Amino acid sequence: MTEDTSIAELEAFLEKHPDTRFMDVFAADINGIIRGKRIPKEDFSKPFQKGANFCASAALLNSRGEAAENHQYGAHDGDPDIRSVAVPGSLAPVPWASVPTAQCLLELQEFDGKPFFGDPRNVLKRAMKPLIEELGLRPILATELEFYLYDYDGDTFIPRHPKIAGSDWDQLGVQFGSFDDLDDVEPFLMDLDTFCRIQNVPAGAALAEYSPGQFEVNLQHVADPVLACDHAILLKRAVKAAAKKNGLAASFMAKPFAEHAGCGLHVHVSLVDEAGNNVFSGQSADGEFSETLRHAIGGLAETMPDAMAVFAPNANSYRRYAPGFFVPAKPTWGPNHRDLALRIPVSGQDNRRVEHRVSGADACPYLVVAAILAGLHHGIKNQSDPGPMTHEREDIPYEVTLPVRWDKALDVWEAGTVLPKYFGEEFHRVYGLAKREESDIFHSEVTDRDYEWYLRAV
Repeated sequence: MTEDTSIAELEAFLEKHPDTRFMDVFAADINGIIRGKRIPKEDFSKPFQKGANFCASAALLNSRGEAAENHQYGAHDGDPDIRSVAVPGSLAPVPWASVPTAQCLLELQEFDGKPFFGDPRNVLKRAMKPLIEELGLRPILATELEFYLYDYDGDTFIPRHPKIAGSDWDQLGVQFGSFDDLDDVEPFLMDLDTFCRIQNVPAGAALAEYSPGQFEVNLQHVADPVLACDHAILLKRAVKAAAKKNGLAASFMAKPFAEHAGCGLHVHVSLVDEAGNNVFSGQSADGEFSETLRHAIGGLAETMPDAMAVFAPNANSYRRYAPGFFVPAKPTWGPNHRDLALRIPVSGQDNRRVEHRVSGADACPYLVVAAILAGLHHGIKNQSDPGPMTHEREDIPYEVTLPVRWDKALDVWEAGTVLPKYFGEEFHRVYGLAKREESDIFHSEVTDRDYEWYLRAV
């Protein structure tokens, strides 16, 4: 979008919403956490024209919002500004704001117009280029996000339990797919639906999940992976806003409650050629699925260990990998089986796709999808072998072959040679350093469990 068309988008918005007083402008950092600022009306035009200044380090902060000490960005380089520009089509009202407010996604650039290497949105754009430019394949993508609504009981955080009808008693236990659970939070769901419609976020089905207070919202598939991830980021913001409006709290933490299911980010992806044909459709001469699909799955399996530091980006992420919760810890694949890392859902040939089930909901969607598209390209280009297929209804033992400990995942990330080609060498290096420092800080803290187990005993 040119500067002229960009400012035209702003002018059309203000003509429709003339009372708008503020605008929230933001980008997602490497953790998928929104970082930005609220600007007054007199500054609205800046991101839509020449661009507005934005701290370069904001894209590279740790989960606590701090600049890492072990790389030069933010802590040791004077924290310079770069340029931020409005993402076309992302300007929308903020319906939960107390005064008329708009919001707009940003993309980060150097002042010469080159993409800023540290912006996860730019990382995804870079990672998807080989599929499009070398293989002539275009990804079709959708995400599913799980989250908890939670309470505080005066002592600790607990999942929000629905009430037994006609009482103030908590309904204990798991009621998967319960309409009573949906009805219990109907005002929240109605607000969320309204927010998403106003902000053009294509939210689909809402589902009460496998634990009390846990829900899933599906996003509709789109032919632009970057836009699909934009939708995921905006959905997270809308979920938290709708929860707050209804006196609730929402979290996409991977494993907030040890005894309950974790929260995943499931990604559905297919590939179409220049004629619009799904290249995952059809059958091989000796198998149920096409060779292209098999090679794509092979690439996803080969790159999955290297990408675990992205799929599980913080300490809590790794608590999610446990048997009994449909969270795979091995790069398995097959049709219609939720214990697998790479599931082929039931569908017609035109809709044949892979569901990637490894990532947690706490991960940055842009980086997760970047890793997935890198795996697809790597597998198809190198005709990777996916290994043996798990069949529908097959009873499989829970096996761990992926690095499901934070430090081990970072070791594998740092030693990786495939993903840097897609993510960019500098981003790959800086991400590893930032996450390594975050891990070191986390594990250096003395917790209450240390006192419970060791203070008196040793």
